[in-house]
Amino acid sequence: MTSRPSIYISITNHGFGHAARTASVAAEIQRLNPEILLILVTTAPRWLLESYIPGDFIHRPRGFDIGVIQSDSINMDKEATLQKLKEIREQQRSIIAGEVSFIQQNRVSLMLADIPPLAPVIAKTAGIPCWMIGNFGWDFIYSPWGGEFVEMADWIHDCFSQCDRLFRLPMHEPMSAFPIIEDRGLTGGVPRYNLEELRDQFGINSPKEKTILLSFGGLGLQRIPYQNLQLFPDWKFIAFDRLAPDYPNIIKIVEPNYRPIDFMPICGRVISKPGFSTFSEAIRLNTPIVTLIREGFAESPLLLEGIQKYSYHQIIKPGEFFESNWEFLRQDLQPPRQSEEMIKKDGTESIAQTIVNYFQSKI
Repeated sequence: MTSRPSIYISITNHGFGHAARTASVAAEIQRLNPEILLILVTTAPRWLLESYIPGDFIHRPRGFDIGVIQSDSINMDKEATLQKLKEIREQQRSIIAGEVSFIQQNRVSLMLADIPPLAPVIAKTAGIPCWMIGNFGWDFIYSPWGGEFVEMADWIHDCFSQCDRLFRLPMHEPMSAFPIIEDRGLTGGVPRYNLEELRDQFGINSPKEKTILLSFGGLGLQRIPYQNLQLFPDWKFIAFDRLAPDYPNIIKIVEPNYRPIDFMPICGRVISKPGFSTFSEAIRLNTPIVTLIREGFAESPLLLEGIQKYSYHQIIKPGEFFESNWEFLRQDLQPPRQSEEMIKKDGTESIAQTIVNYFQSKI
């Protein structure tokens, strides 16, 4: 039990992107008011959370949703996902009871969630507000898959309707289940290291336009065609993949205190799959994006539309990535569409400030 003001931060059990963007908000809350106790409720590994949050926090490893079960960052297992969803729905009463007890014992006064459907139900049962962060809801992902997923989407829609406030991020779907919506800017971390020292430490002596970051999220890809990198001997490729080959032009980052965002400012491009956190952090830093197309995931078209509007970019088909010799790296980037509309980049800061103000108002 604690006498400090406490916030319960629940993060979806899907990949690393949701954890990264919400941990960046948590870190900013801590910077603005170190007295607020952060309780992060997620199955994401502690080292990932610590790479964003420099101070103390409580890590409660619990998962209340499944997102999509995947073998890597592209391939999805819908059958396993449906089975796990059914299990969670069947167990929801015991899940809710356990978390309500924890919330009350720790005198938590606010929940922030990204974006487990049960979070608003847990908060409502515990008698505290639930504020959520997201650019899509899981009902939006599951509905197009049809069959039994439609029933699951309806259940999730009902859960989301109990949310007290949604901070809707850019590149979003309507998120019509949420009764109160506030649009906020892009979220993400801040690079931590001196760029020249980073270059010296890892021997990155290539010019920016020939320095490429490979970033495929926590699940990675099963078969990155690393042999293509030998066609670019005077380039440097930064990879967060322990299994990457030991080519002279591959810089393998295995230390958990380094994050892709720390290297983005020295890179001419980041090669990725469609993912909000990577895209958001790259756009915040004006780092061009090269992305694969991801079929069958309803968020992907929203993200691809976003980078076409707001970032220098290339969109490549799977064949160009897996089966070509990567000539796309020698091609010019596409510029963002000319538009009077500018994307806001202050989501991390504005959401954190709103939360700090809430706690201040309760004193």
